[in-house]
Formats: sequence, structure tokens, C-alpha cells
Amino acid sequence: MQEHDEGIDVYDEGESTRTKIIEVQPKTIVTENKSPDVPFDYSINPYQGCEHGCVYCYARNSHEYWGYNAGKDFERVIMVKKEAASLLEKEFRKKSYQPKLIVLSGNTDCYQPIERKLGITRELLKVFQQYRHPVGIITKNSLIQRDIDILSDLAKINAAQVVVSLTSLREETRRLMEPRTASVKQRLQTIEKLSAAGIPVRVNLAPIIPAINSDEVFDLVKAAADHGALTANYILVRLNGAIGPIFEDWVQKVYPDRADKVLNLIKETHGGALNESRFKTRMRGEGVYAEQVKSIFDIACRKFLPKTERGEMDYSHFSVPGAGKQMGMFD
Repeated sequence: MQEHDEGIDVYDEGESTRTKIIEVQPKTIVTENKSPDVPFDYSINPYQGCEHGCVYCYARNSHEYWGYNAGKDFERVIMVKKEAASLLEKEFRKKSYQPKLIVLSGNTDCYQPIERKLGITRELLKVFQQYRHPVGIITKNSLIQRDIDILSDLAKINAAQVVVSLTSLREETRRLMEPRTASVKQRLQTIEKLSAAGIPVRVNLAPIIPAINSDEVFDLVKAAADHGALTANYILVRLNGAIGPIFEDWVQKVYPDRADKVLNLIKETHGGALNESRFKTRMRGEGVYAEQVKSIFDIACRKFLPKTERGEMDYSHFSVPGAGKQMGMFD
């Protein structure tokens, strides 16, 4: 176990926190996803817990599995998987292995602040590059720009895609909801730089929160398009498990003038509750308000992002270095 103090130089804004780093040693690194609401089947999370501190994050609940709370512990007790790259290479070298899309950050952000120091995500990307294996990334951190060299190389063979989470164009809103994430300016710049390097970028407006950032849907889609994104998606906020009380406490303190309105509108989109577990419904909600959000999003996409199809990954380039090569006497 070790500790580090990650400074705020990683971002324009945000408080510095004392973070406890715990190394864990899993036997495997690729996790299978069985949710029909998630558009990928396999993911890798090099970190459990996340320093970003996003109040709405659905991954907070998973921290309780490790015996920590979903509040401050989620932000300040981070489990790291330093052997992730070697475990991934071991997976690729299995005789039975067949390439499939693997997404980094299916749960917590693989580019959160500690990545600057540990570089686990970059080591994973080197393995994807070496084996010419398709990879997807979901992040809200501008640190991904560090790895444009690897991602652009994979993109040349249709083996890399990035989803950038964009929640607000108002810096104050971003700071309140996501205190230790990349600034709005940095995030838009990231979309632009990745796109300019030939890396396909999608933008995820996630989550849309009634009466906080729901009025920005149209402008968010436009900004995404203006900076080079190919497509966009959105998710309406849902507050399952321990996230509900955490969010309620936060919204009462941060937005006391509209807290009741925010909570009531969220409930309106989820059948009278803050939480929502039904597949095919939980990500978009239902009811009049949810339909209004969907309508605005659809109009914006037709205007600014008319090309909605997603490019297919190419799995034909996958190869295991040295496989099938016979060793000679003097090799």
C-alpha cells in the first residue's frame, strides 16, 4: 500500500485530495458485460474508485463490493491493477482467443489523475497496438491526448474509437458536478485533437440532469460537432443504490433554490423514483420530460450530426507476435 498527493496541475480547476492507493492483483483483467443497455461486451478497468469525484457516478455503488463506502471512499481510496498489461497479453496469447471489442473505462475512468503517475492505461494501449487489437475508450479527461500516437496508429486500421463524456459548456456547472475532471475547454480541445489525428470520436452527454444541464442539450451537440465528433449519444440521470442519498445531499447544498425541482423531475422520468433498473428504459427514462429531452437531442443531431452510423471495427489485423514461428537452432 502506498500514498500519493496528486496536485491540481492536471486540471484547471478542482481541489487536491489525499488519495490512498491500494494495489490489487486480479487473476484476469477482461470483464464480460451482460447488460443489453451497454453497446460493448468486454471491458477493462485498470482502476477501481475514481478521483474525479463526479457526484452522479453510477460506479460509486461498485466500491461497496470492496468494503468501502460510495461517498468519499470512492474518490479517495483507489485500487490499481499494475499487472493489467501483462494479464491482457496473457489473454491475447491463449490459443482459443478470438478478437472482440474491448473498452477501457466500462466502470471508472482509465485516465483519472493517478494515471499520469502510474501509466497503466498507456501500457495497456501498447499491448493493443502490438497485437493490432481493436480498443474503445470512454473518458472525460484530457490526459488521453498523451496517447494520440498509439490511438492514431490503431485508427489507421479501424481499431480505435474514443467516447468523450461532455456534460456542460458552463465551467461552473462542470466544476460543481465533476470537481476534479478536465475543464470544458480542455474537453472540447481533446475532441478536436483526437479527431484531427484521425481517431473516431463520439460524444456522450452523460448524464443529462433535469434543471441543471438539461437546457444545454442542443448546444452540447453543436459544440461536439464543431470540434470534430462524428456522433453523439445521451443518458438521462438515474440514481441507483447509494448514489441517491449522495446526490440528494449534494443538490440540497449546491442548488438549494431548485433542489426539489431537480429531484421531482428526475422522479418524473423514472416512474416516481430516483432509481431505475429496467433494461431499455433506465438510460433514457420515460414520460413527458424524458420525451422533451429526446426530441431536442434528435433535432440537434439531425442538424449538426446527420451521420449517425458508427464505423465498424476491423478485427482482421489481430495477430500474436511470434505465433506459428518455429524456433531454429540458433534463434
